[in-house]
Amino acid sequence: MEAVLYVSHGSRVEETKEEAVSYIHQVHQEVATPLFEICFLELAEPTMAQGIKRLVEKGATDITIVPVLLLSAGHYYHDIPDEIQAGVALYPNIRFKYGKPLGIQKRITRVLVDRIQEVASLQEDLHLVLVGRGSRNPETKASIEQIASWLGEGIGGASVDVCYLAACSPTFEEGIRRAVLSNKRTVVIPYLWFTGKLIQTMNKRVESLQQEGVPITMTHYLGDHPIMIKALADRVHEALVSEEWDQQMRVT
Repeated sequence: MEAVLYVSHGSRVEETKEEAVSYIHQVHQEVATPLFEICFLELAEPTMAQGIKRLVEKGATDITIVPVLLLSAGHYYHDIPDEIQAGVALYPNIRFKYGKPLGIQKRITRVLVDRIQEVASLQEDLHLVLVGRGSRNPETKASIEQIASWLGEGIGGASVDVCYLAACSPTFEEGIRRAVLSNKRTVVIPYLWFTGKLIQTMNKRVESLQQEGVPITMTHYLGDHPIMIKALADRVHEALVSEEWDQQMRVT
């Protein structure tokens, strides 16, 4: 029996888990495979090992692992493959497949434009700040910069600054300071999927600046926008017809 295991990041914030679960249920309505489970990489349960075990106990013979990740970084290249390999060792008769993160997709910039329009008019002279999570993997910075470029093109050639919450520069605080100096209305755009500690921290910083009279606002995160639902459903469909997992195919 074919099954899908969705692997989300996880968070200590219960609302984050609830949002991820609700979103994935919406995604799976677009998928014909009836058997599925949702698990988390860290800070929440079920774990990936528990998710695999549940599917096996329900009769799964083929398990497609779908990473609910925006970009390719450490979790995609190392953590999830480690867990898949552990599953292969524990259940040698189960066939595993491994999907891809969303990656950089031009259609997702439409989500960002919609989020901006929820809080500001594109006719205003805006200072746009796209905020990525950040990673030590150099792909992350290149990806966020490409997304910023597409976003600028999508709103008439506007300039979009980029900053990061961790592991990359410029930092979020550096990006905010530059925005304050611009003397324009600033719109902070988090390139994050769900709520959580990072969103809470960003909101507090933006609110403190608003109290000081700085013209700054923050958009909603990507969330369950219809394009985000379609984008992950497409990744599931791709993964279901991909080649069987093999240790030699392991991403590095």
